[in-house]
Amino acid sequence: MSVSRLDEAQRMQLPDLLPEWRMAEGRDALRRDFHFRDFSAAWGFMCRVALLAEAQEHHPEWSNVYNRVSILLTTHDADGLSERDVRLAQAIDALA
Repeated sequence: MSVSRLDEAQRMQLPDLLPEWRMAEGRDALRRDFHFRDFSAAWGFMCRVALLAEAQEHHPEWSNVYNRVSILLTTHDADGLSERDVRLAQAIDALA
């Protein structure tokens, strides 16, 4: 399946669609940092995100340190941001 990068018009809509997400420095990717009350809450969130990602066949780059989770989304097949990243970010936001 061919995946194309977001065009300029789509990119201009990102701040309205995904107000909590930012462009990653040095990459054509979105990133967001999440903070939770403790490790268990952070880990539970990661498990729910993993199920979403698996269902969408689109997997984030992420890290976890105690109560913090950092998520980076980019589409490797498109060599940058695609609609797949927007859909997954919106689904993640619905969980947060």
